[in-house]
Amino acid sequence: MTTPAPTPVTALATEGNVAGRLSFVDRYLALWILAAMAAGLGLGRLVPGLGGALAEVTVTGVSLPIALGLLVMMYPVLAKVRYDRLGTVTRDRRLLVPSLLLNWVVGPALMFALAWLFLPDLPAYRTGLIIVGLARCIAMVIIWNDLACGHREAAAVLVALNSVFQVIAFAALGWFYLSVLPGWLGLARTDLDVSTWQIARSVLIFLGIPLAAGYLTRRIGERTKGRTWYESRLLPRIGPFALYGLLFTIVLLFALQGDAITSSPLDVARIAVPLLVYFAVMWAGSMALARVIGLDYPRATTLAFTAAGNNFELAIAVAIATFGASSGQALAGVVGPLIEVPALIALVHVALRTRRHFTAQEAPTRA
Repeated sequence: MTTPAPTPVTALATEGNVAGRLSFVDRYLALWILAAMAAGLGLGRLVPGLGGALAEVTVTGVSLPIALGLLVMMYPVLAKVRYDRLGTVTRDRRLLVPSLLLNWVVGPALMFALAWLFLPDLPAYRTGLIIVGLARCIAMVIIWNDLACGHREAAAVLVALNSVFQVIAFAALGWFYLSVLPGWLGLARTDLDVSTWQIARSVLIFLGIPLAAGYLTRRIGERTKGRTWYESRLLPRIGPFALYGLLFTIVLLFALQGDAITSSPLDVARIAVPLLVYFAVMWAGSMALARVIGLDYPRATTLAFTAAGNNFELAIAVAIATFGASSGQALAGVVGPLIEVPALIALVHVALRTRRHFTAQEAPTRA
């Protein structure tokens, strides 16, 4: 079986037109997120009883409107994943092994260290950041990978693999980093009032349901209409709902978080600092590792962006279900997308400048 060759670098974006390749909506995503935050703050002030109304009907402890927003947000990006290409990357050991180590060993450990380093006196925000570190990348990272001329198929497969692995490992890693490791290091443990199964249930609902829906949508769509129709006609129609779901969820979350944000803006800034450090260290370290082990530029870029990206949707869902929608843990997750979008767009420009430091593309290999 032939392994698909990396997408030619010359066929994709150059540094000068990265922003131009984004749609109008995607290009100003950070602006829309800011507008959603402002709208949420205003809504919270105009409707003082909003929190109680949202909490009347819940799904695993999450307000039903927020739960629906999270599911709508997750589904389109998981429908983009090409699930039939898992075998392609699993045979590429030089890419797969470093990716698994970076995503499931280095990333969570680094966020744990940064959370304790920058937020030792803010346990709720610290816990929220640790949860973010455990939620590995999903399909949105494919956007940054494409803009940086990465290997599109490899990115899709690594995203799918991370999505499946999160369902299996997220709860156990949460227990380890929030309860076990702090105890070993003599640090304060997080007081969890929920069982490991409750965390796993949140992961299964808010990741498992849209993952299954995305997989079935692709299988049925490709079987009935073909891949070309599916990716050129259907995906563009359902894709925008990811942004709608994200903005809807942020409006509701910030409506509940208004007092905390307006009364403690410095705390919000302190959440942003370790996130910025995390993105920079994970991305630069991954690119350096890729160059040392001899990956070509497309696969090196894919390795770096899938390692640096995080699944903030899942982190928000777990934080809400475990600690509540008005908790500091949920706020730490909500701040994430605002920081991630401009940070990773900047890293796309940095990546394009590093192409000359990598080896030429490798010829396709046969299994």
